[in-house]
Amino acid sequence: MNNTELRSVQQASIVGEKAISENVQSATFAGGCFWGVEAVFRQTEGVVATAVGYTGGSKENPTYREVCTGRTGHAEAVRVYYDPDKTNYAKLVDKFFASHNPTTLNRQGPDVGTQYRSAIFYHDESQKEIAKKTKEALQDSAKFERPIVTEIKPAGPFYMAEDYHQRYFEKNKGAYCPHPVE
Repeated sequence: MNNTELRSVQQASIVGEKAISENVQSATFAGGCFWGVEAVFRQTEGVVATAVGYTGGSKENPTYREVCTGRTGHAEAVRVYYDPDKTNYAKLVDKFFASHNPTTLNRQGPDVGTQYRSAIFYHDESQKEIAKKTKEALQDSAKFERPIVTEIKPAGPFYMAEDYHQRYFEKNKGAYCPHPVE
């Protein structure tokens, strides 16, 4: 994580009680409504912070309202900051695939649109290879009757979502989401 990104996360007050060190690494996942994806990863051992936002599109600094139109090309995504001494990228990819239905194109539960697509945005070649191998192994396992449609693409600009979206379930007890949040 570079110093600018570290300061951005700390300033956004999404860190909570967990300390962030400079050896923290980043992962970015999109699997439907970012509230649920974030909640799943916030419960994951080794994750020290999360941020919800928009990535994979063409518009700079999009708003939630703009992303919801489907015209920006962005996906609702979660940037996951993790301590590589406590977890690894392969475990996060496994958690990602277990937390949503990767066979539904541009939808999760009742949420429909390209902004709800399943995607892994890799930050380096190692992440790319892990994501591809995990996806292939899962497809070969026949766990799913339909093909896995999860995109695997290079991470590009990540635009933080509005403050009210950050840690949404912690702020809004009883909110609905199709993700298996404990």
